[in-house]
This record gives sequence, structure tokens and C-alpha cells, in this order.
Amino acid sequence: MSASAMDLKMDEAAKVLADPTAYADDARLHAALAHLRANNPVAYVDHGPYRPFWAITKHADIMAIERANDLWLSEPRPLLATAEADDLAKAQLEAGFGLRTLIHMDDPHHRKVRAIGADWFRPKAMRDLKVRVDELAKRYVDKMAEIGPECDFVTDIAVNFPLYVILSLLGLPEEDFGRMHMLTQEMFGGDDDEYKRGTTPEEQMAVLTDFFNYFGALTASRREHPTDDLASAIANGRVDGELMSDVDTLSYYVIVASAGHDTTKDAISGGLLALIENPAEMARLKGDLSLMGTAVEEMIRWSTPVKEFMRTAAEDTEIRGVPIAKGESVYLAYVSGNRDEEVFDEPFRFDVGRDPNKHVAFGYGVHFCLGAALARMEMNSLFTELLPRLDSIELAGKPELSATTFVGGLKHLPVRYSLR
Repeated sequence: MSASAMDLKMDEAAKVLADPTAYADDARLHAALAHLRANNPVAYVDHGPYRPFWAITKHADIMAIERANDLWLSEPRPLLATAEADDLAKAQLEAGFGLRTLIHMDDPHHRKVRAIGADWFRPKAMRDLKVRVDELAKRYVDKMAEIGPECDFVTDIAVNFPLYVILSLLGLPEEDFGRMHMLTQEMFGGDDDEYKRGTTPEEQMAVLTDFFNYFGALTASRREHPTDDLASAIANGRVDGELMSDVDTLSYYVIVASAGHDTTKDAISGGLLALIENPAEMARLKGDLSLMGTAVEEMIRWSTPVKEFMRTAAEDTEIRGVPIAKGESVYLAYVSGNRDEEVFDEPFRFDVGRDPNKHVAFGYGVHFCLGAALARMEMNSLFTELLPRLDSIELAGKPELSATTFVGGLKHLPVRYSLR
């Protein structure tokens, strides 16, 4: 860190950002973030086992950094991980094996790799897919009716609906869906006692090995026998006329198959909990389904499944007058940006008609979420099917959030309901 950083005394509130358990405690997390926005919006954090970073908690600063992608780079530290995990990931990449997804890349390579899958998420592709998504939404609401009057909405409904959508788009066989779900839980749940595979970075990296073994076989199959699915597009994708490297190809599958459903699961379950906890907004939306578009955006803002990304300064710069040296990293606190009092009117009020809603839950700029349109459509379809059939719903137990510093949300949402 720079000399200015070394002289700083760390704000105790900033420690929550380097504590996975804080993300399982909304009250604790948001109290700390509100303090930082008001008193220390560019906060120095040196809290092991993570390397130091600067926490960026204001919406305007997050947006400015996302826009300046030539100054603020994804490599070599795209997300918060322990120093040990960072070192292991670097060593693996240097050895030709490791994770290098779109979130790890910078332009111009990022732009070229992103283009390989982009057509599958453009408006025309979404229109073509909508009938199938609506059918699946009905299937899972029907399932909810069948297993009622109680269920764990996360494990029974919210995870399976988007999982089925994205893995069908990839062209994976349905018998493999459970395996993909388990690996996703283990990868994003490395800080959560219920989900993590092991306690060491090596044990957790074994999850990546399992992903790569599966997708390596899939790549070979799709190159030999291409089919009309996203998996074939990835397997046969070319950059500058050459097939993508093994690392880039396998990593592409991993990010689509995992983040492509897990983040949507978090937004769906977080959205339902918000409706349950705000019955007036539930009644408002049920009475006027034309609000579904704004309601979905509010659910996404409210839940913010991706908690952060990180960027590294390509040269000496500053934020709000605070000097940031070349090579230092910033933590973009999306959860905080989405509750910024200067951007959102009453940010802690859940409002299904909120407009405008300039949330940063999908990121911004060149790294804007590739699957944002699909996530929005899935949520719109599910809640449009569910709410008119829902006579009543209440909590049947305590909701549980996952411990994480990256992607997460509700892992259990027990509900009691009456459904037509």
C-alpha cells in the first residue's frame, strides 16, 4: 500500500467487508455500510486473511470506476479472496490451469471473448426463449402448489427454475442438473459452513477441477458434434481466428452455468421475502401486475446477489481526494451503492413502483452482466405466474442468509402458503 494508506487507522466499520459472516446479518452489514457512506466513503481495509484494499461505498464512485475500465482493471484481483487463495489461483493460471472468466478479463481480450456468448442473450434471443421460460415458470408454481402448504422456497423452487433455464440453454442433459447445482453451491459457498467442500484453498479449488473435468468432456463432444446450443457456441468460439484456450473455454462454461442461475435464485428468493415482509407492496403488485417490471428491478436492488467486484489501479490516481497508488485495489461495494441515500429516495423502503431505479446490481460499463435480460425475464415470468394464484403466504421459520464476500443471498426461506 501507499505511504498514505500505511498511515491510516482503519475504520472498524470497514472490517465487515472482509467478514463473510457479515453478509448473513443484514442489520449488521447495512449499519456498517451506512456509516461508511456518511463518514468514510473511501475506506482503507487491512484485515486478514485478505490483502489490503480500499472500500468504495458511494454509488457515484462505483459508477465512475466502472466507466474508467482503462484505469481500473479486473486483473489481477477481480474479487475479494484470501491472500492464500489469490496466490494459489495465480500459480494455477501460470501453470495453464485455473479460472479466468469474463470477470477476470480486461479489454481488448474481454470484449472479444464476451462476444462469443453475447448473441444468446440479446433481445431477439430473449423473445424466442420467453415461451419456454413462461412454461417453466408455470411448472415450478404448479410444483409449489403440489408440495404445499409449506416448502423451503429457496431449495424447492428458487434454485431449480433458473437452473433449468440456463442449463437447458447450454444444452446439458437434465440428469446432470443436480451435479451442476452442487458444484455451484460449493464454489460460491466456500465461506459458508453448510456449503463449503473443505477448509483449505486446495480443497475448495478441487471444485474447479470437477467443473473442468465435466466441461472438458463437453467441449470435446461439441467440437466433434456441434449442436444448436450455447455449449457449442462456447466450445467452437474463436478469438482472432483461433479457438479459445482451454482455460478460457472451460472458464466460460463455469461462469455461465454457475452465476447464470445462482444469482437469479438469490434475487427471486430475496424478492419473495421482501414481498412477505412488506404486505402492502405485495397487495399493490397483485392488484396491478403492470408494475412487474419496476418490481423486478426493486427485488434485484434489494437483494443485490453479487456483493462486490474489485478493480486494480493501472496508474496513480485518486478518489474523492484520497490518493490510490498504481497496483492498489478497490472493492466496489454494490450492496452499499444500492442503498445510497443520495441516489435512492428512502433506500431502505421496498417500493415495487420505484422509478427511476439506478441500481448497480448488474455492474456497469463493459462488465455489465451478460445475462441481465435473462434474469429479468425469468423473475418477471415467475412472479407473474405466482402472484395471481397466491391467496396467502407467511414465513414458516427463520430465513437464513449465506456467509459470503462475493455471491450470495438466502439459502433457506421456509414459507406457509395457500396457492390456487
